[in-house]
Amino acid sequence: MSTDLKKEFWDRMEDIRSGMLGADNARSVPMSHFVDDDTPNTLWFITAKDTDISKAAGTGADAEYIVSSKDEHLYARIHGRITVSHDDEQLDDIWNAFAAAWFDGDKNDPDVQLLRMDLKEAEVWVTEGNLKFLYEIAKANVTDEKPDAGKHGTLMF
Repeated sequence: MSTDLKKEFWDRMEDIRSGMLGADNARSVPMSHFVDDDTPNTLWFITAKDTDISKAAGTGADAEYIVSSKDEHLYARIHGRITVSHDDEQLDDIWNAFAAAWFDGDKNDPDVQLLRMDLKEAEVWVTEGNLKFLYEIAKANVTDEKPDAGKHGTLMF
């Protein structure tokens, strides 16, 4: 199941746009992540250099990223180490209009900071959606069996 769950995790993470990212003493804030198949077990973020999360990443902080997506039916608590990255090629690859909206200039704005989160583990819940969940609840009430709420497990990276 772990291999299937890991594949589903990555497939769904590619379609999710945001979560809550926190690290050490940096409070959790909404952030957009980027998945890149060329850097496995890694999430990328773009932020401003003066943010708390960027400062925490400058020390190689432990980080937690929480994802909750009703549309993709994925819920995850992801742990890893977040660091500052100076990989201009990676920044070129993931830069988009959403990131540009936060900065006065383009990706060369001196305030742009690329962050890299190398994942250690994730507790993951994958569901099949609301209709399946409602069916399972109704069935459980009739049969006295526990509902099948989907897949749940801890992934190690």
